[in-house]
Amino acid sequence: MKGFREFLMRGNVVDLAVAVVIGAAFGLVVKAFVDGFIQPLIGIPGGVNLNEKAFTVHGADFKWGAFVGTVINFVIIAAAIYFVVVMPMTRLQRLRAKPAVDVSTRECPECLSTIPAAARRCSFCTAAVTPAA
Repeated sequence: MKGFREFLMRGNVVDLAVAVVIGAAFGLVVKAFVDGFIQPLIGIPGGVNLNEKAFTVHGADFKWGAFVGTVINFVIIAAAIYFVVVMPMTRLQRLRAKPAVDVSTRECPECLSTIPAAARRCSFCTAAVTPAA
């Protein structure tokens, strides 16, 4: 029981649980927005309610309007996650990334050209340089 309690109290498990709860709440908000605003806008030209659209085959109802509404919900949620979370995090990671240091080259102390680390003379200004260790 102690191991299970330690597993639950790890930071990443708690963070994941919080993310799932907030994601579910965000999904409900987006669903309400799509049902209340987007679908009526789609139905204005034809004067129809998209949620009521369906067709029947051998007594089975296929509610394609509800499916279209769910697809719209998914697209809005995916776009929101991309623009609010993914893009800023990608930009932040790029800003925080340190450029890789090339240890096989160095700068000439005289002309500041890039020369091999083991060079004894600069190939650009021909100044004598001590080889790097």
